[in-house]
Amino acid sequence: MRPNIVSEASVTTRVNQWWEGIPFITSAVVAVCAAIYLVCLLIGYDSFVGICFLPSAIISQFQVYRIYTSILFHGSFLHVFFNMLALVPLGSELERIMGSVRLLYTVLLLALSNAVLHLLIALLVAYNPFYPYSFLMNECAIGFSGILFSMIVIETSLSGVHSRSVFGLFNVPAKWYPWILLLVFQLLLTNISLLGHLSGILSGFAYTYGIFNLVIPGTSFFSGIENSTWLSACVRRPKFILCTGGNPSGYIPSYTNPNSTSSGSATTNLWSHLSSLMPQRDTSSQSTDSTQDTRFPGRGRTLGAPRSETVPGIASDLNLQTRLLDNANSNSRPDMTTINSGGERLPLNSGTEPINSPQQQQAFVVSEEDIQKLVSMGFDKTQVEVALAAADGDLDVAVEILMTQQG
Repeated sequence: MRPNIVSEASVTTRVNQWWEGIPFITSAVVAVCAAIYLVCLLIGYDSFVGICFLPSAIISQFQVYRIYTSILFHGSFLHVFFNMLALVPLGSELERIMGSVRLLYTVLLLALSNAVLHLLIALLVAYNPFYPYSFLMNECAIGFSGILFSMIVIETSLSGVHSRSVFGLFNVPAKWYPWILLLVFQLLLTNISLLGHLSGILSGFAYTYGIFNLVIPGTSFFSGIENSTWLSACVRRPKFILCTGGNPSGYIPSYTNPNSTSSGSATTNLWSHLSSLMPQRDTSSQSTDSTQDTRFPGRGRTLGAPRSETVPGIASDLNLQTRLLDNANSNSRPDMTTINSGGERLPLNSGTEPINSPQQQQAFVVSEEDIQKLVSMGFDKTQVEVALAAADGDLDVAVEILMTQQG
């Protein structure tokens, strides 16, 4: 007897499955940072003075592009590897909560707020009247870790847990978790930007406390971007996550105050106007008939909908026969039955006349002789009456219907 053979997926298959499980924006950031590092490695670019976050250059030469170029470049393989390894779970969870477009907007907003805080703290330390320290003005910082510290604060706040584990070694209160990580990294690793990580933590807390609510648009703004034509190729990808709302105001702070919603609604019209300026995909054909699918032309009836919604000519003959027979079984048998063109049986009493209606004017009477002929063949009288109605009085067609039902 052959033993059971259990085949395991190859490493390539597992990596592909892992990669396909990462949402769109998170995987895009990982791919961009990895590609930039590989290009720098191939061309031998290891001087980041021109792209790093350098407060003195930003202030004196107004090189604001450094705010975003600095977060995409990394100094070594371990630098980019551990940053991206931390980004995958954090970014994936936040993207599934926020949506892809909203997460991208949040990353850009956090990068800007990190830069502003970095500059303010560097200026305060360099020009304070007590103990000026100009080193921070000339510190060249690169890497995505500042954004990661902001994400850690936001994710910890959204999770609602009371304690977090530090590398599986010990647990700390959730509100102290980012600060403990900052201290651990600063003690264990060299060449670490303390101010960059500190700015990320402060930006994360500013986000969770709703300080950025005035500059965070509502759901309609992100939906307008998702419906734009220039983003249609990305939206169709299975990894792309649409902004479905959640919080009606469009932002997800864990700590809100009563004034946050009103302040956010004050800027709703501005964001809606901006989103309306973007080219939109044509959705008129979809809104005309929500059940219409271009791949399957025609119309149909939703399960559980009234039978009157069935389009004539679409239902099959077999479904028609089954429906007629089901209707017949629920009604009593009259001596004389009038069948109209819609398949409805109208019982007639000897002393009364049917009410005149357009449907009854088109009705015809099934003769008792035809019914007896089919009954003598062994068919049930009620089914014979319905089959004759479905066959418009044609005996041959009625026999085929009855044979189909019995078969």
